[in-house]
Amino acid sequence: MDLKKQAAGRDCQIRLPCCNGDQSTVVLAHVRSMGISGMGLKSPDQLGAWACFDCHDAVDRRRYMDYDKDFVRLAHLEGMLRTQAILIKEGKIK
Repeated sequence: MDLKKQAAGRDCQIRLPCCNGDQSTVVLAHVRSMGISGMGLKSPDQLGAWACFDCHDAVDRRRYMDYDKDFVRLAHLEGMLRTQAILIKEGKIK
């Protein structure tokens, strides 16, 4: 199953203050962590959160640089947990 495709039309699970609430912009935002990902290497899709365009920009530090990095990281990790919980409930991951 392509977990990236599962993001289409979903609610953003990161929910930062910049969240635009537009389901048409939601994609899978991979959580980056030393030892799991690196230069040119993304984390596995299971380690991602559904993110709207604006939340994804904040997570990737393209915009909203005034947000504290730890605040954004925690929101991303919580979003990953919410995303996984939905996929588990739907029987798409175990």
